[in-house]
Amino acid sequence: MSKFSKLGLRRTAAACAAAAVATVGLASMGAGNAAAAPLANGSKVITGIDGERVFTERTGESQYSVARVAYNGGIGRTALLSGTYKSTASEGVGGNLKVQILAGCQLDVGSLGGSLGGGISVLPSVGLDLSGGVSLPLAPGEAAIVDVTDKDFDSGSATIQLQDFEIEFPNCGGYASARTLTKVIASQGYEIGDDSSSVAGEGTLLQSTLYGQPFFVS
Repeated sequence: MSKFSKLGLRRTAAACAAAAVATVGLASMGAGNAAAAPLANGSKVITGIDGERVFTERTGESQYSVARVAYNGGIGRTALLSGTYKSTASEGVGGNLKVQILAGCQLDVGSLGGSLGGGISVLPSVGLDLSGGVSLPLAPGEAAIVDVTDKDFDSGSATIQLQDFEIEFPNCGGYASARTLTKVIASQGYEIGDDSSSVAGEGTLLQSTLYGQPFFVS
């Protein structure tokens, strides 16, 4: 069994995601969408040196910007996000499927406080069905990566479904933008260490990030 540091993987992924939001999440902010909008499907295949294979796909993703009446006179941005995120691995390969949100806000217009909540229910042999939401405390010109949920899987597949998952920018006075990240870490004999800081596996360690279509939150 080979051991791989999760800390190193997180640092590498965070660096890539930070670069992506700088070029897409903030620089491309423009007029917001006022109605429900479908987002592009996406997929990605990664293959190990010994033929290990993981296929990741994002389907049925959409977002709907909703009006929010808040204590600060209505300033704020909220979107409802839905979608299905799935990874399918070749025989003997297991891993972890994770959904994150990469978001940014143009202006900060008040004191910020964030909270993460929501309910999770397990769907039989399918994955996770997640409702609820997340509140993003972002400073002016700042971007953030927020974990939504994740699911370990053995040989086979894992699916996560979001239904009207609320993304709230409570004090965003300018344009807001967000996108999903679908991340997979997998290997043969995948196993999380007792200290939760490393993973073990045989052969190639496969790591992939599938970026969703950026969307504006009006």
